[in-house]
Amino acid sequence: MTSAQSRLADRRRARLMVLRVLVLALLGTLVARLWYLQVRTGQTFRDAAAANDVRTVITPAVRGDILDDLGRPLVDNKSALTLSVDRATLLGTKDHGASTLARLASVLGTTPQAISDQIRPCTAKVPKPCWNGSLLQPVPIARNVSVQQALDVSEQHELYPGVIAGPETVRRFPAPYSLNAAHILGYLSPVTEKELAAATAKGEVMQRSDLIGRAGLEDTYDSYLRGQEGETQVSVDILGHAQSTMATKPPVNGDHLVTSIDARIQAIAERELNNAVNRARSQTSPTNGKPYAADSAATVVLDARTGRVVAMASTPTYDPNVFTGGISQADYSALTGDSAGTPLLSRAFQGQFAPGSTFKAVTTAAMLQDGFGTGTYDCSPAFKIGGQSFTNFEGEAFGPISLKRAIEVSCDTVFYGVAYQMWLRDGGLRPVAHPLEPIATMAHAFGLGAKTGIDLPGEAKGDIQTRAEKQLTWNNMHGIWCKRAKDGYPELLGSDPTRAAYLQALAKENCTDGFKYQPGDAAISAIGQGGDLVTPLQLARVYAAVANGGVLYQPQIGRALISPDGKVVKELAPIVSRKLPVSASTLAFLEDALHGTSTEGTAGPAFAAWPENLIPTYAKTGTAEVYGKQTTSCFVAYAGTESGPRYVVAMMVSQGGTGVGTSGPSVEAILAALFGVDMGHPDPKGTLPTALPAVRPDGLLPALPPATTLPTPPPPSPTPDTKQ
Repeated sequence: MTSAQSRLADRRRARLMVLRVLVLALLGTLVARLWYLQVRTGQTFRDAAAANDVRTVITPAVRGDILDDLGRPLVDNKSALTLSVDRATLLGTKDHGASTLARLASVLGTTPQAISDQIRPCTAKVPKPCWNGSLLQPVPIARNVSVQQALDVSEQHELYPGVIAGPETVRRFPAPYSLNAAHILGYLSPVTEKELAAATAKGEVMQRSDLIGRAGLEDTYDSYLRGQEGETQVSVDILGHAQSTMATKPPVNGDHLVTSIDARIQAIAERELNNAVNRARSQTSPTNGKPYAADSAATVVLDARTGRVVAMASTPTYDPNVFTGGISQADYSALTGDSAGTPLLSRAFQGQFAPGSTFKAVTTAAMLQDGFGTGTYDCSPAFKIGGQSFTNFEGEAFGPISLKRAIEVSCDTVFYGVAYQMWLRDGGLRPVAHPLEPIATMAHAFGLGAKTGIDLPGEAKGDIQTRAEKQLTWNNMHGIWCKRAKDGYPELLGSDPTRAAYLQALAKENCTDGFKYQPGDAAISAIGQGGDLVTPLQLARVYAAVANGGVLYQPQIGRALISPDGKVVKELAPIVSRKLPVSASTLAFLEDALHGTSTEGTAGPAFAAWPENLIPTYAKTGTAEVYGKQTTSCFVAYAGTESGPRYVVAMMVSQGGTGVGTSGPSVEAILAALFGVDMGHPDPKGTLPTALPAVRPDGLLPALPPATTLPTPPPPSPTPDTKQ
């Protein structure tokens, strides 16, 4: 063999060796990969393959009822006719359901495309509407349909393949005594992806097809009311068709929520709030000669001993039934449009009003705790600070009077003077390092300027103006104020030049001195005006603390959760927020002054025929001035003996006139219903139940008399009782 042939043979052997090594490496890699797939991660892939053969079908749980204090349903469930579409059957037709959808759209008064959008599966790239539940479940496309619509489909099944007409459970609002209570109860709407993620993080089970509480008690107690859905594991073939049931877990129905709301008192509170609004609109404002607008109003009834809410009403309101089965875009637009008056907002705990002279209970407590006495004060017609004059309502003057009498007749100038002294002691325009601000400090102690913690979402916190808050506001608004000081308010010049000029002058002052807590700020704050804003719930809570001896409770509506078989799952005990930093003597003085206000003071006309000797009343009126608007009507009162129940009623009507003239008669009527005075049988023990209603083991609620209409009061006596 020549050397050339030898070299050629060596190269061939080398190539064969490389090829053998490459083949062996590939075989080794293949074996390793097979081992990894079949041994190391085999179980994972077997589980995934099994999952591809199993689908989960959800069985909804029946949502729990919301009950009043006697066990009357405020919200329960009803069977409604629903049209649903079985996607597999529909899409299996020759034209993939096109003709069926056209006929169905005609029955429902919609378009085929709208129905098609409802039944398409939701994905990251598919916008709503779409179906985010199991594809094995029929997709609801129309709830609460009429009997005729359901018959059109069910009796002509050959024309509607895959369309099912059947019953479904939906929310119902029985409305005992025709009450509304929409802001208390709330409504349901579909769960969002964000809420699904939050539920998963908490370990809660929630499906994409779930409806959850979106407002009110439905929101707060959703996890209890919703219950636990049932699940059925179904094996499917390669086409996704169900073959057999593998496992079933039955649903667990939701718990019932017993509330402290009394249906009768709630209905009366709503009636009387509407009466107050109508009363205001029938009167003319002396400032502009126009009828009072009474554009919004609210009332709250609290049990002073526990902080529980007995009733709470707000106007304007809405019909909660519009959300049953899903609200239409037209209905939602009607609720949120500018002309609607924001009916979804509860003025009772989300609306903020100037409290006017009802705030004087706080100011008085601050005075007495700060060393001021109960002796003589000068009730002059005006109190001057520099070149500015602060007057009494309608220029009244009573001369030298006691502090008790100043509260009874609501003498503003007495409180202006006290607030000015406190302002000077805190350093005036050059404040000391740590100003005491006794009135603002006491207001915060009464829970004002902060949320009460009521078991309803979206509560407003109100506002109590302080030196620090005014500085913070100036820091945030300085640029805007200075721009307005220069440019003015051209958008108002044509329609209201006087207001435009006033606002520009105010902007100029705020631009340079808006951070200063002026003596006028302190003076008007003492009578609940200026920067002070409260919700009606906060106002009622202040007076409840006075009525019960100085305990500030966290308001609650939920009282207990009861399982469907009648067992108490959880009792919601009263929650004490704090004890007021107020002496017993201060509380006793306040109560005496408030009783005098109701018997011989500004609240007297409202209680002219009240049986004071049997059930004493305590009240304070308020008429708050708001720039650019008519006065706000404020009235708060409580009644009851020291040993019996005491109920507080607060009412506020925006642009509603005077406290006693507009709200007073309505507050008295609500208290009369609470103590049986309206029916001619006054009872110091009140008319409300104390024990929880009993739900039977079979789930039936207690048998109660019909609650269709409110009881009719007896005719007035020829010689009606008067104050004693």
